[in-house]
Amino acid sequence: MPIENTLAERSKLNNFENSNSFEFDSLLKKFANTNKTILYHKKSLLLQGDVLDENYFDHEIFDLIITSPPYNVDIQYNSHNDNLTYDEYLDFSEKWMRNCFNWTKKQGRFCLNIPLDKNKGGQKSIGADLTTLAQKMGWKYHSTIIWNEGNISRRTAWGSWLSAKAPYVIAPVELIVVFYKEEWKKTKGSNISDISKKEFMEWTNGLWTFNGESKKRIGHPAPFPVELPHRCIKLFSFVDDIIFDPFAGSGTTLIAANNNNRYSVGLEIDSKYCELAKTRIINETGMLF
Repeated sequence: MPIENTLAERSKLNNFENSNSFEFDSLLKKFANTNKTILYHKKSLLLQGDVLDENYFDHEIFDLIITSPPYNVDIQYNSHNDNLTYDEYLDFSEKWMRNCFNWTKKQGRFCLNIPLDKNKGGQKSIGADLTTLAQKMGWKYHSTIIWNEGNISRRTAWGSWLSAKAPYVIAPVELIVVFYKEEWKKTKGSNISDISKKEFMEWTNGLWTFNGESKKRIGHPAPFPVELPHRCIKLFSFVDDIIFDPFAGSGTTLIAANNNNRYSVGLEIDSKYCELAKTRIINETGMLF
């Protein structure tokens, strides 16, 4: 490549780095002297707060959102009622997805990890319903990745055992539904992709197979494995993009973002989970203070 072109590319990258660096520094300054800040260091910012607060952020910030929201299957979270009526759950989902839409850049993407369906409290097509709801909020649909978690051995509900009366059919998979805000093709950002040919070939196949995460090992009732945000980050974002998880939980998305040279912001409502996430982020990213 001619020297002039190399210098031009470096100039573009420097301008972008300065732009996202400025954006991230602005967030640090905004929350630095508040009790909302749980952790900030270099490229990671963990905040305590509620994604339902439409005024938590006041402009378009994020390049990629990766999250796994509550599934409404009566998991015993510390600070969230996971046993709403289905209409209440859809209303809750509508509010947080609208806020995330408003906080995302025009070329931003959204990777939503949700169940295909659920049977606790009655059969519901939760995957289809939340996909439709996201589009109602303005998100444009791109594709669906099937995550083969392979946990069928843990099932306990069979319906009518060995009978056609009322059997339950349970698929041992979850979905990662991929949306975008206005434009799918990314023309803004560092334009640096760090994904290998092998990873790209494997991960653009929409069937991903890897194990789930252990609740006991992590200390959170519904963790997802770091492999999930790791793949989404490398496939759908550029180096130095700003990654956001509005249900940060145990901090997995921020760990993956930090370890892949992206900026990251996590929002978590529960103080105990905030401390758990802080500890994990420090321990699993090699942060030095």
